Amino acid sequence: MPNDSVTERIRLRPLIVEAAARLAEAGVASPLPDAENLAAHVLGVDRMRLALHPMVEPEEAARFGRLIDQRAARIPLQHLTGTAAMGEIDLAVGPGVFVPRPETELLFAWALAWLETLPHDHAPIVVDLCTGSGALALAIAHARPDAQVHAVELDPDAVTWARRNADDRIADGDTPITLYADDVTDPALLTELSGRVDLVVSNPPYIPEAAVLDPEVADHDPHRALFGGPDGLDIIRAMVPTIARLLRPGGATAIEHDDTNGGGVADLLAAAEFTGIVEHTDLADKPRFVVATAPGKL
Repeated sequence: MPNDSVTERIRLRPLIVEAAARLAEAGVASPLPDAENLAAHVLGVDRMRLALHPMVEPEEAARFGRLIDQRAARIPLQHLTGTAAMGEIDLAVGPGVFVPRPETELLFAWALAWLETLPHDHAPIVVDLCTGSGALALAIAHARPDAQVHAVELDPDAVTWARRNADDRIADGDTPITLYADDVTDPALLTELSGRVDLVVSNPPYIPEAAVLDPEVADHDPHRALFGGPDGLDIIRAMVPTIARLLRPGGATAIEHDDTNGGGVADLLAAAEFTGIVEHTDLADKPRFVVATAPGKL
């Protein structure tokens, strides 16, 4: 006699294929990965282990369908799962905070590689300007528990998310960061760290005001975290003198920017007498971040 609880179960792969087709029709850029990630979220497993769960319960299928409805309405995937990754950590994200993007992983990787070049005569001091959810600061603190990491964010909602993530990382055993609710364009920012910082990283608001954005960004990321004035450089332009003041001689900075603005950021750094200026591309081979060295030697 058949077991009703077994016969009621539903094959997962056809659900995912159908969901991916629907997401593609809705204009979602990565329909199959998003469908698989949402299925994994419902099941509480890693996406790479979905093959081990060929069947789902009706209530799981229904929950998956509701999430697909929301994703088809262009609600960000990370708002539906509640998390975004940076390096080896997951961050809580949602309405009110910028969702970290995979492109920033390349800046993060560069930062870790650069920190490896430092002499071991002091604990590295790192500053993350416009930290948002705390992504770069907390990922660096996780990877480099010896570092003193300072993070600055102005938006009150983002600060709340950053504090939540910082508390979560402390609970998991990471070295605490120091979080400041402050303005990165303030010339008096972090004066106590002037001339002492080894590395400044930043993923600031950098999109030109006239840019046309996907609904996930335009309707869900906070505009304060997106737009950097008419040319996208207003925040970066105001930060560069502060970065120059904070860095010790030979210290470095890495600044993410709009794909139209690599040369503009490089010019700003050159005008501030930075050296070793290099423009880097992202996963799509678009200009994405610039690195530079403060004058002098460590």
